[in-house]
Amino acid sequence: MEKIRKGDEVIVVTGKDKGKRGTVARRVDAEHLVVEGVNRAKKHVKPNPIKGVQGGIVDKDMPIHISNVALFNPATKKADRVGIRVLEDGRKVRVFKSNGELVNA
Repeated sequence: MEKIRKGDEVIVVTGKDKGKRGTVARRVDAEHLVVEGVNRAKKHVKPNPIKGVQGGIVDKDMPIHISNVALFNPATKKADRVGIRVLEDGRKVRVFKSNGELVNA
């Protein structure tokens, strides 16, 4: 079970964007994900009139390693680690390690 999923609100704990918050846009692979507004790079785009693409310099969100982000806990307003708990009916759910509350997905 993935501890961080698409749509989760995360906070960057290390690197040049330390302290920034954003939502996970997509998972690139098992260890990399793209977070909106984090790890931005300038990309030079060539114009393509057939596709309707205007040329210029655009900001692009680049993948960040999953170890550099942590799930944001709205109850404590801080970054938090995630654990997995099995309920009585056999379902697996994600829980915050600090207070044991369920992660709202």
